[in-house]
Amino acid sequence: MNHRKWWEDAVIYQIYPRSFNDSNGDGIGDINGIIEKLDYIESLGVNTVWINPMVLSNQQDNGYDVINYTKVDPIFGTEEEGRKLIEEMKKRDLKIIFDFPLNHTSDQHPWFQEALKGKDNPYRDYYIWAEAQENRPYPNNWTAGFGGSAWSRALNEDQYYLHLFKQSMPDLNWSHPPLRKEMADVLNYWIEKGIDGFRLDAFIYMDVDQSFPEYPGEQGPGQDMNEHGSNIRDYLNEMSQSISRHEKEVFFVGEATTADAELTKQYTAPDHNLVDKIITLQYFPEKDNEIVDSVPESNQFAPLDLRKFKDVQKEFQEAEGPDGGPVLFWSNHDMPRLPHKYGSTDTAYRDNSAKMMATLLYLQKGIPIIYNGEEIGMKNVAFGDPGNITDAGVMQFYQEATQAGWDHKKTMHHINFTARDVSRGIMQWDSSEKVGFTDGVPWMLYNQESIYNVEDQEKDANSILNFYRNLIELKKTELFQQGSYEMIETDDTIYAYERTLNNQRALIYCNFSEEVETINVGDEWQQEQVVMQNDGNKLTQGHLQLSPYGAVVLIQN
Repeated sequence: MNHRKWWEDAVIYQIYPRSFNDSNGDGIGDINGIIEKLDYIESLGVNTVWINPMVLSNQQDNGYDVINYTKVDPIFGTEEEGRKLIEEMKKRDLKIIFDFPLNHTSDQHPWFQEALKGKDNPYRDYYIWAEAQENRPYPNNWTAGFGGSAWSRALNEDQYYLHLFKQSMPDLNWSHPPLRKEMADVLNYWIEKGIDGFRLDAFIYMDVDQSFPEYPGEQGPGQDMNEHGSNIRDYLNEMSQSISRHEKEVFFVGEATTADAELTKQYTAPDHNLVDKIITLQYFPEKDNEIVDSVPESNQFAPLDLRKFKDVQKEFQEAEGPDGGPVLFWSNHDMPRLPHKYGSTDTAYRDNSAKMMATLLYLQKGIPIIYNGEEIGMKNVAFGDPGNITDAGVMQFYQEATQAGWDHKKTMHHINFTARDVSRGIMQWDSSEKVGFTDGVPWMLYNQESIYNVEDQEKDANSILNFYRNLIELKKTELFQQGSYEMIETDDTIYAYERTLNNQRALIYCNFSEEVETINVGDEWQQEQVVMQNDGNKLTQGHLQLSPYGAVVLIQN
């Protein structure tokens, strides 16, 4: 029998540290703030924590622009506090995943500062350089992910450096062996400190085509021209060997925003030795017919296409075969909170909607990632001014939408369901003025909602928080960790599937609508087999009546 890796049974809680808990009153969440809440995290039943970057950064991209990979950023705390966090998590048997931004650094990183000293500097080849073409201002027509050209000129030089994201985030040159050794040393440093896994940020851009082919047409994204390069396999294989990843059981979860089910299968195939799991943004297809051509598609909100969503989920569930399963998530720091975006905002259905969406996704095969605040039904924060949003392209979208005749309210409605900043509101611990997050001025907008905070939900056995706790305990059983999966064909608004292990069989039915739905599940299913449900559902003589946004889990032993 194959050895089962620890992450196959992981239930992950994602912490965005800036917004989690502020212990010193400066308005920014910090390491001691996380330590203060470890008992709460443990009480959820999760066994793994993923923390967004806390290493030294220029904070032009909230920690993903690294100045030093092995130093704690002072805005989050000290080196000693970092050690204490790892120790306290180990005491609670919590595995720790760190973010590893490996595609680029800050332009303030010492490597890049050395590279700027000239073409003969030994650090020059840690980055990617090219010269402008004759009669053209840049080496080619690639654009950057945050706007403008993907090339910037080094001061007083004829060469340009590549930045597929921001100008202040130059891309690393993974074809250069000394750079690869340095990055492996970084991972070994953190593994020795007790880190159990790494999220490989934007790893699909590691292999840049240094012939720099033109984007077809006038210009286009450099990211599109360089994703999923053929040398990525070699780079990751070498890194795995350099850190003895498999002997130490170090978990690699790669961020591959554009990977479909087939590409995910290739990346995670055990014999390919690349990554163990993939985080992709391809899970959530929207209704294309509700997108208009008069404004950019990037920040237009459209409802979830439930038929396509089921098809995509089925593909990912089946892609990895009988063992394992995909990463399962509704939200993270890079996208809006989808239970708010796609679920019900109607007060009457909000709780049921949040509970249903969790049931639907997390009891499937795979590894749940629960984004902090999701477990209390936090919604997106609402911006009133597009100028306060850091997302690339938001202001351009606002201007073009205004020119197309959209009013301010309509445009901001779309932005507040699509911009990534809206998911980064501070964690709601209680109903006080600053929701228990800080004594100072919070760095980010936030919602102040009675009931939708930890303190109030702890007191209510029927709260979203306590539903999540029960769901996590169910997820950790063998049936839902190792059982087979089969989707049940239903109408688009009903999401149903079966999990089976030995003599155990579970049915999960979820209603993705505000209408009451009735399903014939068969006489062999009785009320006493309902092990979990949200409010308002009924099972009578084999007929299951699902309430608006109803969710029911039945198990036969």
